Amino acid sequence: MKLEMMRIDVHAHLWSEDYLRLLESYGREDTATQRGLGAGDSPAELDARFAMNDAAGIDHQVLSVSPQSPYFPAEQEALAAARLANDHYAAVVRDHPERFSAFATLPLPHLDASLGEMARALDDLRMAGVGVTTSVLGRSLGDPFFWPLFEELNLRAACLSIHPAGRDAGSPLIARNRMRWMVGAPMEDTICAMHLILEGVPNRFPRVRIVHSHLGGALPMLLPRADEHVRWEAPDVDMMPTHAARFMYYDTVAHGHAPALRAAADSYGVDRLVLGTDFPYQTGAALRRAVVSIEETLTPEAAEEVLTAGEELLPAGNSSRRFRPSRS
Repeated sequence: MKLEMMRIDVHAHLWSEDYLRLLESYGREDTATQRGLGAGDSPAELDARFAMNDAAGIDHQVLSVSPQSPYFPAEQEALAAARLANDHYAAVVRDHPERFSAFATLPLPHLDASLGEMARALDDLRMAGVGVTTSVLGRSLGDPFFWPLFEELNLRAACLSIHPAGRDAGSPLIARNRMRWMVGAPMEDTICAMHLILEGVPNRFPRVRIVHSHLGGALPMLLPRADEHVRWEAPDVDMMPTHAARFMYYDTVAHGHAPALRAAADSYGVDRLVLGTDFPYQTGAALRRAVVSIEETLTPEAAEEVLTAGEELLPAGNSSRRFRPSRS
């Protein structure tokens, strides 16, 4: 029997109603944007999701709760929400091990609690890695405050998935002009990736498998400019941005835009790209497009490398079903 690698979507979401209600009880006011999209855990929603994945040629999805992350000033609230989310994901993965893995969420900005929950999620719940957002209650992920997390992730050679926070990149020009997700999200990706580069995170923590969303936002277009500007804006940087960017990974959520995908492949290298769909924000024909656009834009060999790259990001012990029978 011929075996082939799985096509793994590393950017997919699923939210339980219990989790969203708990966030609301702690003061979140934007959970309506995650409801009614088919990204719940009811049998009907899961069956519809699996059918769409099959039609799109997606074997497996890695789930994350972002941008509805459990970040609260009160540590007790943040930890309760993180544990609920991680326990729920662990149960979903146990019920559907061939279909799902999951990224753990953390009770940030509380570092000791986050390190403890990371250990529980990775060691006991066997989750695929950690999911965070580009900023945490207004603090950039590139802030050295978060280095204890990176140190632990580096020791584990763990995967760190980074998703926009949905906070308008801190700009009132975005917030007041209806551009939170169409412009704000990729700007958050861009700013976060550049801040990690300028703070030396890819070089300092080389074993962390960092995955940025949406091709890294505008980063492919900005790297040569950044190389030239660091001389006077950030002269302490020890690795040029064009080089440092290739230490990280980028998912392919580009809404079928072939020029953006080509720019990312040319800027980072095909080996730095990994399939992402942003389910449920791309479903049906759009979900299929997320795969087909890769196949139509890149060479067959490069496309298959991108579509199956998620295999290399998942820990070897995360799933007992890392390969599946050939579709042919």
